[in-house]
Amino acid sequence: MGGVTIPPRHGVPGRIVPRTILEHAGHVQPGTGDRRAQRDGGGGSPHTLRPETAIARKLRKTMSLPEILLWQRLKGQQAGVKFRKQHPVGPYVADFYCSATRTVIEVDGDAHSRADRPERDAERDAFLVENGYRVLHIPAVDVLRDADATASAIAALVATPLHRQPPADGPPPRAGEE
Repeated sequence: MGGVTIPPRHGVPGRIVPRTILEHAGHVQPGTGDRRAQRDGGGGSPHTLRPETAIARKLRKTMSLPEILLWQRLKGQQAGVKFRKQHPVGPYVADFYCSATRTVIEVDGDAHSRADRPERDAERDAFLVENGYRVLHIPAVDVLRDADATASAIAALVATPLHRQPPADGPPPRAGEE
C-alpha cells in the first residue's frame, strides 16, 4: 500500500500516512487537481438549480399533446425565430418563449379554468406584462384542431414588432408631428 510523506511542520516530525486515509479525509495529492471528482462524474461542489429551472426540466419531459404538436412546428426556427420550450421566466415557467421578441406563449387546456388557476394565471400574466413580456394564450383545442394554422398565427405575431418603428429614411418626428 502506497503512502504519502507529510513534511515536518511547526516542530512536529514528518510521517508517512497511507494514501487511503488522505483520500477519505478529502485531501488531494499535489498535482492531481480534482481528477477523482472528474472521474466520478462530478466536479467540486454540487451545482444548485433555481427551483424554476428544475421544474422546467421536469416539464420538458412531460409535455401535453397540444404542447408537443405545437413544439414540432416551432422548434428549429421553423417560424423564423428561435423558440424555447418550458422556459423559466422570472419565478414562472412559460410553455414557449421567444427571446428575440420577448413573447411568452401559453397553451391553455382544461386545467386552466379549474379552481384557483384563473387567478394564478392572471397574476402570472400581470407579472410578465409588467416586466416587458408579450403574453399570448392559445387554447389547447385550437392546437389539436389545426396545429399548423396555430403555428402560422404565432409566427405572424412574433414577426410584428411590439412598438411602431420610426421610418428608417430620416430622423424621428418632432413632438406633435406624426
